[in-house]
Amino acid sequence: MAQEGKDRPRRPVLLGTVIEDRTLKTIEDFKDPSQEWRRLFSELLGTFFLVLAAAGGGMMGRAFPDTISRAAAVIAPALMVLAVILFMGKISGAHLNPAVSVAFALRGDFPWRRVPGYVVVQLGGAALAAWFLQAVIHVSAMYGSSYPAANYSGVDAFLMEAVLTLGLVSVILGTASGAQNVGLFGAFGVGGYIALAGLWASPISGASMNPARTFGPDVVSAHFSHYWVYVAGPLAGAVLAVAVAFVLRGPGGGSSGSKAAQGELFTEIRRPDST
Repeated sequence: MAQEGKDRPRRPVLLGTVIEDRTLKTIEDFKDPSQEWRRLFSELLGTFFLVLAAAGGGMMGRAFPDTISRAAAVIAPALMVLAVILFMGKISGAHLNPAVSVAFALRGDFPWRRVPGYVVVQLGGAALAAWFLQAVIHVSAMYGSSYPAANYSGVDAFLMEAVLTLGLVSVILGTASGAQNVGLFGAFGVGGYIALAGLWASPISGASMNPARTFGPDVVSAHFSHYWVYVAGPLAGAVLAVAVAFVLRGPGGGSSGSKAAQGELFTEIRRPDST
């Protein structure tokens, strides 16, 4: 009996040790590169919020005529992107856009093996947002999508999307470089560019610049008549932007660009001696 009494006080110590060990393991798991799901969840959530604002403007305008101006409809997603970059950029890089993921990979700042997962969750987040909007606003998601303007061809819209995305990805890659670094400058630079592009160019193509942004409303409304424009255009622009970045700054894969592309959870840096 005396021996049992002596053993009992040790139990809280053992319990505390177990809790401490589990806490440490949780922290290590969060930093473990195998925990890719944290980055993927971040991309899904961020793209959900982006499409909520981007598609929501058109759908709200349809449900409540004369309440949402074109300026408001294009500035809202720009502000949303700015906010998302600030609150989750360090987790996943806040790509929110398949064209951006491909550009970062081509640049050497992002591992190619992560691209498929990022693209899938970006498309999934966009579809969830469009489905939510359609369920709540009771307006077809097609009114939140992007289309070539009347009397303009798909080729016209493709060229516009390619040029706009060239500018967008150039801003993203530029603010991810060592000269400008990341964070506040990147968020305001990218958000500002999206607003500016939408203000002057949205009448022709919608200024999507993002295959996921257009995919969400299209898949929910089952209306893909011009979707090729919003895949081919942004991807072409992204490839051109990577070429421009090489001309301006040389090869990628440096520390600043890799951290901007991947977030800061065990960043893989190909060229640690470069910024």
